[in-house]
Amino acid sequence: MSSSPDPRTTTATGADVRVRFCPSPTGLPHVGMIRTALYNWAYARHTGGKLIFRVEDTDAARDSEESYRQLVDALTWLKIDWDEGVEVGGPHAPYRQSERREIYAGVLEQLIAAGAVYESYSTAEEIDARNEAAGRAKQLGYDNYDRTLTDEQRAAFRADGREPAWRLRVPDHDLTYVDLIRGSVTFPAGSFPDFVVVRAGGQPLYTFTNPVDDALMGITHVIRGEDLMPSTARQLALYSALIDAGVTPFVPRFGHMPLVLGETGTKKLSKRDPQADLFLHRERGFIHEGLLNYLALLGWSIGPDRDVFSLDEFTAAFDIADVNPNPARFDQKKAESINGDHIRMLAPEDFAARIVPYLAAAGVVGEEPTPQESAMIAAAAPLVQERVQVLGEVPGLLGFLFTNDVDYADDALGSLPANAAEVLVASVAALELVPADEFTAAAVQEALSGALIDGLGLKPRVAYGPLRVALSGRRISPPLFESMELLGKSESIRRLGALVEARPAEG
Repeated sequence: MSSSPDPRTTTATGADVRVRFCPSPTGLPHVGMIRTALYNWAYARHTGGKLIFRVEDTDAARDSEESYRQLVDALTWLKIDWDEGVEVGGPHAPYRQSERREIYAGVLEQLIAAGAVYESYSTAEEIDARNEAAGRAKQLGYDNYDRTLTDEQRAAFRADGREPAWRLRVPDHDLTYVDLIRGSVTFPAGSFPDFVVVRAGGQPLYTFTNPVDDALMGITHVIRGEDLMPSTARQLALYSALIDAGVTPFVPRFGHMPLVLGETGTKKLSKRDPQADLFLHRERGFIHEGLLNYLALLGWSIGPDRDVFSLDEFTAAFDIADVNPNPARFDQKKAESINGDHIRMLAPEDFAARIVPYLAAAGVVGEEPTPQESAMIAAAAPLVQERVQVLGEVPGLLGFLFTNDVDYADDALGSLPANAAEVLVASVAALELVPADEFTAAAVQEALSGALIDGLGLKPRVAYGPLRVALSGRRISPPLFESMELLGKSESIRRLGALVEARPAEG
């Protein structure tokens, strides 16, 4: 009995490291999948190795070209680049499983020649019947019956028109490996039976194609989710056979990342949860730096009491061995907070460029902003960059600068004090005295402070609230005086007067 890792396990380090991201193109990309891509990418960049992106698209009933394009779109948006694989090519092409059928058939022939696999004719009903006759639970599954079939028995099955599946001869000793995240793991001998690698008719199964692709592409480190950990035993058994058959010289190292739980922290984050929808995060206004920073924290930390870091800092510090095996909870508020921190780290011109699609989607500006709109965006962006957590908040804050028709929100009108008209009239009188060519934020503040704070004896919150509503239609707006400077003297005064007419003083 063996309780030590296979001595043929790779010792690759540095530039020899080869990791892979190999999703199935089914449905929309979700954050758990992207966390897998991120950790593999970061490990490759940290070690100086390579990331291979291949696609496991052999399930015709579930896979789709649309999902494949969405995967590429997601990685491109997030700036997770890869060294070999789909779209970029490489020495191990093709990188889509649906295009590798002949390769799998060739590897099967090598395993047959090495005696590592055997023909299996047992049906599910026959397996159940034998287990029942032997007093074994049906859940135990296949009983390795076909392993010892004679040539005559196999010939008889073929004569009956049966096609064989191919099963791997599982070693009769313990299988041990050292998980990069969880330490030593042993699968006891007999814990699983000989398993099918190729169905009758020649259809290879995932339990075959995935390790075969890893072997042929020289993958040294398999970094994947905890939910796939039970399949590692079969992969170890198959790898041993692949080595014996001359397909590959080594067994890769495995690391199983912790589960990502939903916000309640009680169950795995479902693909149906809004927090799992990658494109929903993009639609709401996450930037790739902020989202990747947060996803990096779902199982890893750069240091105590530090949550915000650049992607360069992340790849420099990241080691898969430092990943925590305990489940990580997706915290939407923390994700948004970190995203807001990254928004504030952007150069002003970069931030201004990134908000354009959100302003356009909300109808605030055209798909291609006019020169006047572009100038206003550049001038107004700094007013909100320090205030937003996601870019989707920007249209609601800046929209009033791009229209002459102020849409008053009900809660904003409801917040107006009884003396709102008096405040607005006094504000107009004060602003009329400011020359148009000197209508700056500082001059506006000085004029309004003198009229409302000193003149009427109001507190700033009471004094300036009606002005915000008049200018933007909202209770919360970008800095008031800077907003007036952007609108200009004439438009600012017009809007103040318009609200006086809309909300006359109560008598």
